Amino acid sequence: MSGLPRFHRVAWDCATGNGQAARGLAKYFDGVVATDASPEQLARAEPRPGIEFRIATAESSGLPDESVDLVTAAQALHWFDADAFFNEAKRVIAPGGAIAVWGYGDPILDTPQLKQILHAYNRGTIESYWLPERQLLLDGYSTISFPFAEIATPEFRLVRECSLPALMGYVRSWSATARYVAENGTAALERLESDLAAEWGDPMRPRRVDAPIFLRAGFAVPS
Repeated sequence: MSGLPRFHRVAWDCATGNGQAARGLAKYFDGVVATDASPEQLARAEPRPGIEFRIATAESSGLPDESVDLVTAAQALHWFDADAFFNEAKRVIAPGGAIAVWGYGDPILDTPQLKQILHAYNRGTIESYWLPERQLLLDGYSTISFPFAEIATPEFRLVRECSLPALMGYVRSWSATARYVAENGTAALERLESDLAAEWGDPMRPRRVDAPIFLRAGFAVPS
């Protein structure tokens, strides 16, 4: 962000979960305040120098006015009352400070056949088991009013390599999968794994899995 390098004192990472984004921020800021409303999530966070973990909500951070130079929320904005969170962000951002919110979309596999098999499960079998808030993310947060001086951002993608067992572990972690399984059992998951295995080859072979990253960023507007 143009102008931001002067402001590397304190960042607030909201809804930090286990602290993944906070750990990245700690490389660039003197201090990071990483908050989450869930004590269970924070219990999974690895302590790191320069990161202070606190229990707090997105709407009530407990931070002083104009005390941070950057506010972030990773894979979380769609679960907030966005207006209330943005009001809190405007309160705590120091003059010249900024905000960035982002999340990633549906995973895409590296062959047309594998891509279609996973898509049919995600957007067919379990589609109705996703909570409606997820659509805000899949729309790139574009339908959420963003009361900041927004800046253009580059296109990013989340890219990783997964074996078939690792991919299935990821799919099982989806909240929609858990809801589906609780109501219908595991047959659809077993069928998904079988269909993927038929196209995968060696199940331990790493395959590329990527997903679009949706990012909105901007500077606080002086009141």
